[in-house]
Amino acid sequence: MPLPPAPPSHPPGTDPATGLVRAVGRWQIVGLSINDVVGSGIYLLPAAAALLLGGASLWAILAAGLAVTLLVLCYAQASSHFEGPGGAYLYAREAFGPFAGFLTGWMTLITRVTVAAALSNGLALAVSLFWPWASTVPGRTAIVVASLGLLTWINLVGVRTAARAGVALTIAKLLPLLFFVVVGLAYMDWSAVRLEALPLDQPAQLGEAALLLLFAYAGFENTPAAAGEYRNPRRDVPFALVAMIALVTALYVLVQMVAQGTLPALAQSETPLAEAAAGFAGRGAALLLTVGAAISILGTNFNTMLFGPRYMYALALDGYLPRPLARLHPRWRTPVVAIIVQAGLAVALALTGSFVELALLSVIARLFAYVATACAAIVLQRRHPHREGALRLPGGPLIPVAAIVLSLALLASASLANLAMGAAAIALGAVVYAFRRPPLPGGSAP
Repeated sequence: MPLPPAPPSHPPGTDPATGLVRAVGRWQIVGLSINDVVGSGIYLLPAAAALLLGGASLWAILAAGLAVTLLVLCYAQASSHFEGPGGAYLYAREAFGPFAGFLTGWMTLITRVTVAAALSNGLALAVSLFWPWASTVPGRTAIVVASLGLLTWINLVGVRTAARAGVALTIAKLLPLLFFVVVGLAYMDWSAVRLEALPLDQPAQLGEAALLLLFAYAGFENTPAAAGEYRNPRRDVPFALVAMIALVTALYVLVQMVAQGTLPALAQSETPLAEAAAGFAGRGAALLLTVGAAISILGTNFNTMLFGPRYMYALALDGYLPRPLARLHPRWRTPVVAIIVQAGLAVALALTGSFVELALLSVIARLFAYVATACAAIVLQRRHPHREGALRLPGGPLIPVAAIVLSLALLASASLANLAMGAAAIALGAVVYAFRRPPLPGGSAP
């Protein structure tokens, strides 16, 4: 299908340096950030956390939110220095040079593609609970292709449309959770909400729970990736990240508390929120929570399909990936080739890999970017101590150092097989880097 002809002039708000349209405002960024974090994890988290940690699960979810806040603050600090797209790739490149930057961008790109594939599989699984055909091979294939195709089209036709769709999906996914909390509080058995100490004498169990909690809170790192299409990214991205982690942590704690107080067999449940809702509000509420889970997965995957091509675009613009990946649509000013390529890769992976395999690879790749960004935050704060508008973290390097220790501890809890997959991805990235070409006009890599 031929592309429509370009209009006589670029849309209002087009950045002359990049050709991207700066159309996304502060509260839209907050909505996109929440949409990226609140996904399938919250619908599985209550039962899994209760199984691993028992009465300590409530404390663990709160502690995990506070711990992830360390990483969020590193991203907020680093993002306050830049207006261009790329996120962690941009921060690592400016702090440590082209090779470190490329590897960070490469691992982040792998995270985005594998997450898109994993969530597409997860959507088919969620839908199969009330539509058995979705569990068949043709059904799963149809759901994967249709969902990714829809999200690809929305992202292709312009960032304004994509931002509005992202905010709408955020509202749609939060409403069932708010219903669960508000109504569930009236049916609480408060004696069931036990507040036990964390099992510090069981490190393996704590490590597994930590990776689970990271999966539930992850996704915040995508917010800065599309900074080239935000109206005021240096101010609005830090605000959105901090607002998001505060709201999400509060929501997760409340959901866990209501689940513990309304579902006696919480640890053994496969669909904890739907079962709890059925118990205190009937089958209609259970259906609402089941549909909410599907919308939540779709919404998170929407953000993945929105932000992933922006990494690909930034890497292509700087000469690391093929030139066509930096091509913008003549009418909509979106990275058209990168969007289509990511969709094709995600479909291929989703149809050939399992949800668990893809999710585990995404976690390893994600931790690499966390460490790189925390290290970059230290360097950027020291290198530009008086940069106007840049966020300064209290305690100097203390917060980034704590974030690095946290990330390395989580990485150490991964299996050797998962670490081997991550090492293979880095090695492949080093090969790709060796064939770098000069950057395109608008690129910013040295």
